[in-house]
Amino acid sequence: MGQYAVIRLKGHQYRVKEKETLIVDKASADETPEVLLLVDDNKVDIGRPVCEKVKVKIVVQEDIKGEKLSVLKYKAKSRYRKKIGHRSKLSKILIEKISA
Repeated sequence: MGQYAVIRLKGHQYRVKEKETLIVDKASADETPEVLLLVDDNKVDIGRPVCEKVKVKIVVQEDIKGEKLSVLKYKAKSRYRKKIGHRSKLSKILIEKISA
């Protein structure tokens, strides 16, 4: 089964393995995720609320933009129409090492 961890980064939780890439909300290079759970074959370490001795090293590979979203506002019988566009700022990160 291997080793994996559940981390919290930018208010979201992710299940990660070593050498895995993720696309998350824009992250800076000096951010460290909180480790909530570590599973190493049959050994499980549950954090209450976080695992203090477990570290996950991440590397920000690149900053990218998400898909463009269009938001339309409309009010009936008042000739009110408004179109707003939005693109999320994202980061592609690499899970370099999970150390217990």
